[in-house]
Amino acid sequence: MKTRLLAALMLSGIAAQAPAQELRIGFKAAVDGADPHLNYTPNRNVQLHVWEPLALQDPFMRLLPGAATSWRAIDDTTWEFTLREGLRFHDGTPVTAEDVVFSVRRARDVTGIRTFIAQTRNVESVEAKDARTVLVRTRGPAPLLPHQMAVVAIVSARGAEGATEADFNGGRAAMGTGPYRWVRLSPGQEVVIERAASHWREPEPWQRVSFRFIGNDSARVAALLAGDVDVIDQVPPSLYARVRESERSQLVGTTGLFTLYMYLDHHRDRVAFATGADGQPLDRNPIRDPRIRQAMNLAINRAALAERAMEGGAEPIGQFAARGFIGHEPSLGIPPFDPARARALLAEAGHPNGFNLTIQCTNDRFAGDARTCQAVAQMFTAVGIRTTVEALPSSVFFRRANGAQGMDPEFTAFLAIFASSTGVGSESMTTILRTRDPVRGAGSLNRGRYSNPAFDAALDRVDSAFDEAERDRLSGIAARIAMEDNAILPIFALRATYGVRRGLTITPRGDGYTFATTIRATR
Repeated sequence: MKTRLLAALMLSGIAAQAPAQELRIGFKAAVDGADPHLNYTPNRNVQLHVWEPLALQDPFMRLLPGAATSWRAIDDTTWEFTLREGLRFHDGTPVTAEDVVFSVRRARDVTGIRTFIAQTRNVESVEAKDARTVLVRTRGPAPLLPHQMAVVAIVSARGAEGATEADFNGGRAAMGTGPYRWVRLSPGQEVVIERAASHWREPEPWQRVSFRFIGNDSARVAALLAGDVDVIDQVPPSLYARVRESERSQLVGTTGLFTLYMYLDHHRDRVAFATGADGQPLDRNPIRDPRIRQAMNLAINRAALAERAMEGGAEPIGQFAARGFIGHEPSLGIPPFDPARARALLAEAGHPNGFNLTIQCTNDRFAGDARTCQAVAQMFTAVGIRTTVEALPSSVFFRRANGAQGMDPEFTAFLAIFASSTGVGSESMTTILRTRDPVRGAGSLNRGRYSNPAFDAALDRVDSAFDEAERDRLSGIAARIAMEDNAILPIFALRATYGVRRGLTITPRGDGYTFATTIRATR
């Protein structure tokens, strides 16, 4: 009898402990793929638990040792990476330099929209010096290469050669070196990962982690408050109070990396989404006049957008990197709100009665996106640019904003968020504003087709500066050129905000990623 009672108590204890070993994360965005060499933010958030890059990134995107314990520039065009001793894939096979060679080449050669072309643009060749040493040769000086390699996941050459999406989703390619192993992706529902049998760090406390897709903000918060999930990402500002005031949850946040930009069409002579005050087509694209761009910039009240439209969920910005991130230029302040000057500039540019404009934005990419779009439209209208809004689902918006295959983007002026996965300001400039050059991997998301030789030359100097202080100075010069030309209009940086069950802690990240490795039970 005592034996049966003891056994029952032991079993009940195990049952009580089991849920504590499972972590349930409510995720706004749906993960739609397992292949770690296809660049999509929600996917990478989960994939980085499984497939590690050579270098990891701290919450402000500064580098930490990962699959490599050290790296150094041998000369201006050669970097040497030393792999962690004893590093193994989840199936127990050792990680060799050949796996890294395969991984970098695979990431570099992927085609399409979701690529790492910007991060691998400098790679000329990659070779194994010995079993634990990799040499990456670059097309020219590339001081930021370690930051760029921090986004390239290391996969098994044996497992990933010729692999399909199904092979990464629980098949032969579903093995990395991370603290968790991939179990399954159920499209539209969840991703499940489990603690790896061994890892070079201390074992994770979570045996099983599930990322459940709950796109509706209210439903995601309700799931947290009901105890159905332990952590949620992207808490909308309108629901901060519910999370903060509940006895079951707490609100945690930090300055975010993702920035909302207004992209502007610099390419077309005539545009479809701007007409004269009389509704007739304009003879010339108004965006190409720097006075019009300046007027648009001065018409935007960034503080009001951050405080009211975003309800405190964003911070005004006037450059490519928020405070605390690599590339932030302290001398670049927030552009002033000056509607009177904006009206005067419109008149100087030959539009004393203004003109009509349609702007586009997403209505499901982040909480407050469509509301912000409407507010910007009202600000433009107040200075004479009578603006209407076309708010679109992300799937439609990005297809039109990026341009179909071989086609230019459709829009004249539109709002979208962006963050470089490297977390480096100059890399953001290279991706969204540098003159498009597919061979060099520049301007891959330059949706406005901006091109400025002085700006490109400034970024060339950034790309060749190995001294960090000098590189920061040169990056500031490049940012100033773009901002003074109003090449693109930064609006605000989103705050990365999480809802967390009481009894847990989380280290918030600027990239907004939700890592199980940063979530712990309080002691």
